[in-house]
Amino acid sequence: MSLKGRSCWDVNIRMHEAEKLSLEAIGCFIAASQEIQFEAEDRQQLYGWVERVLVEQEYAQQGKAARGLLRRYVERMTGLSRAQVTRLIARYTATGRVVATVYRRRRFPERYTRADIELLATVDEAHETLSGPATRRILQREFDLYGKPEYARLATISVAHLYNLRHRQRYRERLLNYTKTRPTTVQIGERRKPQPNGQPGFLRLDTVHQGDQPGSGAKGIYHINAVDEVTQWEVVGAVERISEAYLEPVLQTMLRQFPFRILGFHSDNGSEFINKTVARLLEKLRVEQTKSRPRKSGDNGLVETKNGWIIRKHIGYGYLAQTQADPIDRFYREYLNPYLNYHRPCAQADVEIDQKGRKQVRYKRYQTPLETLSLLDKPEQYLRDGRSLKALQRVAAAISDTDAAQRMQKAKTKLFDSPRQTA
Repeated sequence: MSLKGRSCWDVNIRMHEAEKLSLEAIGCFIAASQEIQFEAEDRQQLYGWVERVLVEQEYAQQGKAARGLLRRYVERMTGLSRAQVTRLIARYTATGRVVATVYRRRRFPERYTRADIELLATVDEAHETLSGPATRRILQREFDLYGKPEYARLATISVAHLYNLRHRQRYRERLLNYTKTRPTTVQIGERRKPQPNGQPGFLRLDTVHQGDQPGSGAKGIYHINAVDEVTQWEVVGAVERISEAYLEPVLQTMLRQFPFRILGFHSDNGSEFINKTVARLLEKLRVEQTKSRPRKSGDNGLVETKNGWIIRKHIGYGYLAQTQADPIDRFYREYLNPYLNYHRPCAQADVEIDQKGRKQVRYKRYQTPLETLSLLDKPEQYLRDGRSLKALQRVAAAISDTDAAQRMQKAKTKLFDSPRQTA
């Protein structure tokens, strides 16, 4: 504690003698016009000085006037408020001591450890940070379905607290153009929204252009995205160009990757799908072809949403040369498509009609496409010949969700190491 200022009575008061002043000297000090105040290094030192003053001046035996004088002296010297000085004096009167109260504040025990936060960061890194409900579903599956004990606590986490953990310092320390369609007058496909009526096999398709090479303007590859409306089973492919000659073999390969029979083929009005080659292919497979209606963006909204959340998120926007179409298509078949359908939960829509006939869509269920397919009424009836639900479930159970995501990420890193350096 240090002494600041001097009194009008020209007395040098030292710190260790300030509590020993007589009542007359204290009265002269308070009457001084110039303020003198001690500054303590901490609260413990300040409270100790107040205690020594009260003991030295025998506060308990003083009369009312002397007590008031001592109170004002303590206020002036310490800078404490009148209410705080009153509390300290009351504490001294009751116990004979002036010490700081030790508080034991209520603290809830931490349920999720540092290891849990690091594990969540690992899962988000592998799955590229899905939404909270989808991530929670993955954590549940890792523990319940794949029996990984390290997910025991995270398997019961709420969505709200999952976001809290994502804001922790340790979590942050651990964490990495659509082609304009041309109008066509070809009368192929019916302009209407497909009605699957809860039956899988009605696909929504769209193309995503990977951009042009800066400077030369050379065209990049094209991604073909196909999503089943009911189960959200998704198959992605890649082609050098979207001409009929390139598109037909890729479409045949993609359609064979769906485990159920294809009943509907819906796209926008782009010429890559609305042409005689695709129409002939679908006619051969006895698949109904429909196309989006004018000013009805929701007709193909599902696959367009997947374009951003799947293709753009995993592949990005940078230019990729056409020579990379085959390696990327192979990556899709071997790694990304299995991950999407067996291990990545999707938000499933529950549609309700209220009393006024208005449609309300709520997303409360997060399931993988395989889980959604399994929960349909008699799902075996929709599968292709030679496919079985148990075989699909064995494929999903062969590797956990996060292990599949990490395997896919390693394959993607290996795939892009050389192309992106030469692009």
